[in-house]
Amino acid sequence: MVTVIWYATREQVKDALDQKETARANGKIDRAIGAATTSVEGLCHRTFYPEQASRSWDWPSGQSAPSWRLWLDGNELVSLNNVTSGGRDINLDDVLLRRSDGRDEPPFTFLELSLASSASFGGGPTTQRDITVTGTFGYRNDETLLGTHTGITSGATTLTVDAATSAEVGVGSLLRLDDERATVTARSMASTGQTLTAAVDAQMKTTTLAVGDGGAFAEGELILLDGERCRVDEIAGNILVVRRAADGSPIAAHDAATPIYAPRSLRLSRGVLGTTAAAHTAGGTVVRWDPPALVNELCIAQAITNLLQGAAGYARTVGSGEGTREAAGRGLSAIREDAYTAHGRKARARAV
Repeated sequence: MVTVIWYATREQVKDALDQKETARANGKIDRAIGAATTSVEGLCHRTFYPEQASRSWDWPSGQSAPSWRLWLDGNELVSLNNVTSGGRDINLDDVLLRRSDGRDEPPFTFLELSLASSASFGGGPTTQRDITVTGTFGYRNDETLLGTHTGITSGATTLTVDAATSAEVGVGSLLRLDDERATVTARSMASTGQTLTAAVDAQMKTTTLAVGDGGAFAEGELILLDGERCRVDEIAGNILVVRRAADGSPIAAHDAATPIYAPRSLRLSRGVLGTTAAAHTAGGTVVRWDPPALVNELCIAQAITNLLQGAAGYARTVGSGEGTREAAGRGLSAIREDAYTAHGRKARARAV
């Protein structure tokens, strides 16, 4: 069960390890990703996912800032929906979103009131929680449009998606359905409605599968034939070019008319990050939130290191004699340095 927002998916870590699909392995991988996510956040001193929220500040706040400026400190802002002060709404046209390095893009680190306006902070009965900012907080809100779904009620937890979505999500993905965000906590096989139109043997060199409609699949999607998993690498008409025996599954022969399944049934944790579970009609789009590429890469690398160290009883070493040292991985250190340089919050939360 996903209890935090991850920066990598179970499938990404498994692909890197070519890990066999078992519930026991999944549990270990999930723990490693959770630990890696916490490590990334600790390294960079920030969270990256977008959260819809209302947060409040005292005013005057003792920030030693001009009366028209509010430093957000650790509450980095992606976009703004509403600002109130002293119980009054402030016109958003009078609010400027700024960041310390002067760039005009998220994450924004402070607000300023336009000096050309009459807007002002304060005036409430108390200084406590005088200013309330409502918006999307976080580092960035980079999203990818995937595909469509077959509809879901507000109380349901299982969503069936199309091939394009199936190929691009994994356990741990953060999705958006209209205004609702949800995390994928599990995937299960569902019928694609397709069957093999020709038998295949049990040889790794046999990498093509004939199907009734190649358009019913997507490159990168995992499919299931009997007990064998295959990854679709290319589609040529009604021929799927696949990698056989994926996820450590056993290769096997399959008869013509063998039903084909794919992990298009998603178990969701609904209404996360300040959003509300709602009904969504069939044919609606599925949008995936994407962490920064270096953050994603570091989370995968850290999770793999956690798994390998755990398998060795946290006693992996390299070298010999006086040169023996713990095998933490020089490659991992380089990725950590790059990720911190690109995305880490440095010494101060705001200027002084």
